[in-house]
Amino acid sequence: MRLFFAVLPPFEVRSAIAAAALRLPLQAGSVPVPPDNYHMTLAFIGEVPAARLATAREIGASQRACGFTVRLDAYEYWPQAAVLVAAGEIPSAMARLWERIHADLASHQLALNPPPLRPHITIARKVSQAPVSQAMSAFAWNVQTFSLMQSHRDSPQPIYTVLDTWPLLDECAKP
Repeated sequence: MRLFFAVLPPFEVRSAIAAAALRLPLQAGSVPVPPDNYHMTLAFIGEVPAARLATAREIGASQRACGFTVRLDAYEYWPQAAVLVAAGEIPSAMARLWERIHADLASHQLALNPPPLRPHITIARKVSQAPVSQAMSAFAWNVQTFSLMQSHRDSPQPIYTVLDTWPLLDECAKP
């Protein structure tokens, strides 16, 4: 099983991002990501035996984290991955959730040595060069849940399935 933890934008945000993505001047060969696949990864676990699914669920269920607001306000081209993303700043509550999940994953020998947290939603893959730069209208939403997801790679586009979802606490007061 290929697993990861993520936050999912609500329908209206996915729709707005998809509409904006359609206006981007992408080269031939670029593959737009279907709006149903829009997500923001918190922790990529990777391939694990089905027997480890219960551990991943326990890690998700044990989190007691504050909700937060995500704001995506810039397009970024990542040439090494050949993707175009909508990116934004790291909310402090999201960073704390990321740290807790990764600490718990590491204590169970899952998802060791994670890459730095970079909040983004991939909007196109197989992008060979940066599109003509254009301003992005900001997209924001209040994140109230996070999910354990499974990635299926049996088709040209990955298919993501929500395996479990947990609530976050009401947005906590900022320190």
